[in-house]
Amino acid sequence: MREQSLTTEHPLLRLPEPLLAWYRANARDLPWRRTEDPYRIWVSEIMLQQTRVAAVLGYYDRFLAALPTVEALAAAPEEQLMKLWEGLGYYSRARNLQKAAKRIAAGGGQFPDTYEGLLALPGIGDYTASAIASAAFGKREAAVDGNVLRLVMRLTDGHDDIADPRVKKAVRAQVQAVMPETAADIRIFNQATMELGATVCAPNGPPRCMECPARDLCLGRLRGTAEELPVKGAKKPRRIEERTVFLLVRQGRIALRKRPGTGLLAGLWEFPNVEGALDEAAAGAAVSAWGLEPRAWESRLAAKHIFTHVEWHMTGYTLEVAGEGPADFVWVDRAELEGRAVPSAFGRYYTEAERRLKEG
Repeated sequence: MREQSLTTEHPLLRLPEPLLAWYRANARDLPWRRTEDPYRIWVSEIMLQQTRVAAVLGYYDRFLAALPTVEALAAAPEEQLMKLWEGLGYYSRARNLQKAAKRIAAGGGQFPDTYEGLLALPGIGDYTASAIASAAFGKREAAVDGNVLRLVMRLTDGHDDIADPRVKKAVRAQVQAVMPETAADIRIFNQATMELGATVCAPNGPPRCMECPARDLCLGRLRGTAEELPVKGAKKPRRIEERTVFLLVRQGRIALRKRPGTGLLAGLWEFPNVEGALDEAAAGAAVSAWGLEPRAWESRLAAKHIFTHVEWHMTGYTLEVAGEGPADFVWVDRAELEGRAVPSAFGRYYTEAERRLKEG
């Protein structure tokens, strides 16, 4: 996408006034929009990465109730942090939050107030640095996410591939060129563009053009191309992995183990599992290889979980066992299970484990 010179007829130049008026009248009332505290805005932005607003609301309140300051986050035990994040996914986000919090706390607790300073923190990229810099500090930094890319490409009738980093860079430059000058308007401008893209010029369906404050400016609507936009290159197909998951029950307790410290779901708790979709005979052999004796097979459960680049297809078994098992197995009761961070990838098995432990 070439960086177009913004002539007086360019639709982006005429966007701010109707956009900000629309936002003030229609914006969703979200807790991170009621504050200029960079810590609270930062937490919300990290939680919202690849996660729906509705899913974040409860987590946001619980997280800040437990860790109300950057110093509290820096000092939090890892198990507490992971439990607060449990179910949100992309757990590296939480670890990077704490890494950044420790750096800020070590520097006296002063949050960076510039785009460059924010960008230097772990886990903060271009979009997040811009969003915090504008909302917390009133800096003219354009935050361009998927919602904004879609909005701009429809507004300008742009047919370049938004998966191309050069296109995103060009859109950011154009949006930044039309950002308002006053701090009060700067603080809400990025929120307004994202809100319009999320709620009106939305994905997964036709845009609701007649509700849009930019409908008279929008080249995509005027030329009849809005529903075709934006253009985005095809994603690579996800890799499929078959896994067999075990709910191993011994004397009213179930086995857990910690995942390795690096890689997918690093450092979280999981039910013991192995590669492959094992039938009962092969599953029994795997249990025996752990030094356990299968006593009673109780249930078989299938489940699927989709990550960004990989998809797990899981076969699960609940069975009574005898024996000690490997040294990395931890045998937990129901209360102990609830106190540990088990990722949502194992959600169906977690629910079954709770049910089984409740029965005794």
